[in-house]
Formats: sequence, C-alpha cells, structure tokens
Amino acid sequence: MPEETAVYTHGHHESVLRSHTWRTAANSAAYLVGSVKPHMRILDIGCGPGTITADLAELVPDGHVTGVDHAPGILDRARATAAERGLENVEFAVADVHALDYPDDTFCVVHAHQVLQHVGDPVRALSEMRRVCAPGGIIAARDADYSAMTWYPSSPVMDDWLELYLRVARANGGEPDAGRRLKSWALKAGFGAGDITASADTWCYASQEERAWWSGLWADRTVASSYAARAVEGGHADAGELRAIADAWREWGEREGGWFAVLHGEILCRK
Repeated sequence: MPEETAVYTHGHHESVLRSHTWRTAANSAAYLVGSVKPHMRILDIGCGPGTITADLAELVPDGHVTGVDHAPGILDRARATAAERGLENVEFAVADVHALDYPDDTFCVVHAHQVLQHVGDPVRALSEMRRVCAPGGIIAARDADYSAMTWYPSSPVMDDWLELYLRVARANGGEPDAGRRLKSWALKAGFGAGDITASADTWCYASQEERAWWSGLWADRTVASSYAARAVEGGHADAGELRAIADAWREWGEREGGWFAVLHGEILCRK
C-alpha cells in the first residue's frame, strides 16, 4: 500500500502546539458538527494534541472516536487531553492516511482538519477515508489556503513570509493552497458531484489579544520550529532573513488597526 512521502512542515514545537491546542470543534469543524449524532463512530485523522478529537467524543456519548496521527510523539499529549476531560469513549493510534489499518465501512464519520495540505497524495488519502467510511456516512475535510490569507496593514516582509512558506511547504511535498483544491481532489477520489458539499470559513485575528497571540506564535515558529530548520536546510532562507520575518510579524501584531484572515476550504462528502 502507498505510504506517506511528504514531510510535515510545522513539526510540534511549542509555537505550533500553541495554535493546535486552541482549535476546537466549534472554531474548526462547525461545518461538520450539525451532522454528528450521539451514536456515531468517528475517525479523526491528524488529531495532533487531541482538542478537536475530545470535542467530537463529547458529541457522541453513545458512540466512539478514534484519533490517529502520523507522529507517535504527539499522541501522549492527545491521551492526556482526553484524560483531563474524563472521556472514556476515545482512543488514539498511529496511522498513515494513505493506508489506514481499518476494515472497509468501519466509521460513520471520517474527519481530517488541516491534514490534506501536508500529505504526499491527497487524492489517495481521500480514497482511503472513503473506504473506511460506512455507506451513508460522512467524509469531512477542512484545510487552510495560504495564498488566500490576507492582512492589513500591508508589509513587504510579511509578503516575503508567505512566499517563503509556500516554497518550503511545496518542497516538503505538500500543497499549502489545499483549501481551494478540496472539491477537485474529492472528485478525483471517486465522489460524485452530488455527494460533495463544498463551503468556506475563516479564522480572523483583529483584537489586541488575538493579534498578539497570532503574531507571536508565527514569529516564534519562523525562527524556532521544524519549519524554520527546513527553510534553512533547504536553502530557502538564512537565519537573518528568518529573524527579519519574525520581527515583521511582531511589528504587525502591535498595529492597533491590524487584521488577519485565514480562509479555509471545507468539504462534506456522502458515501
């Protein structure tokens, strides 16, 4: 079976987990929540620290949630998240979305948040998600679209950040503009056009607290995470350029009129 060929761009540095642990079903999977029923069995792919996974488990008190991730180390954090919330209907395992170790027709819902932008073969991944989903079930995916991110006030150095991120992510085998491609990928994975509901949603950071949080985590990520190391090792930027980008992030975060929007593509597919 195919195996993952892409390298996860961000890694699990504290600055990355600062963002990942903020995510909830409400702010990251609202397009799916209305379709979740208490009895359902859910597979949450790319669960990371497990905050969305735990929310989904709370929505299915008579069901069960399995959270999986390609990185074994993060699963201890996910298990701790579930334990802290007293959840007993959730488990975690290592998995590769290109070759899931589950029988056909196992889950009522197969969910992936910010996953398909990082994998080597997103069409194959969606095909696997479809395979393990039961007839009548739901395959749900949501991904950011980096080229559609927009902010104010403008900053030439932050423009450099976006161009750099796109280069690094693609060199790692991913597609950072995944959001706009989700419907197309689903069609290639075998879903009929009538089985796909495509939508979009945003995260927006504009208050003083939101700007400080968002700019701070990206400033730190730019100089200290796996993304920073891969930018330098791949010859995409040097340490001085990364420091300049981090400084630009912090400067933007201090601007009273600052505003940043992250566009996401979303798909709900019926099997």
